[in-house]
Amino acid sequence: MLMIRLRRGGAKRKPIYRVVVSDSRKTPLANYLEQVGFYDPNQEPPEINIDLDKVEEWQKQGAGVSDTVQSLIQKAMKQKQDVPQV
Repeated sequence: MLMIRLRRGGAKRKPIYRVVVSDSRKTPLANYLEQVGFYDPNQEPPEINIDLDKVEEWQKQGAGVSDTVQSLIQKAMKQKQDVPQV
């Protein structure tokens, strides 16, 4: 089964996470199919950049979403609504 989950990167004590689509049976460090965003908790406020259209496409194809990524998606949707249209 495919899973949308976090993949850790960055330096010691300064993590950066990629939001990736990968096989749930493999470790989070294994190869992934596609990167759909990233999360940087070191910024103030934390930077969340997720392509919500790609996430929706993968979910339609049957990919599951981890609990942490689900909360990040909700925050990204809220940020998208708060940004004024130009």
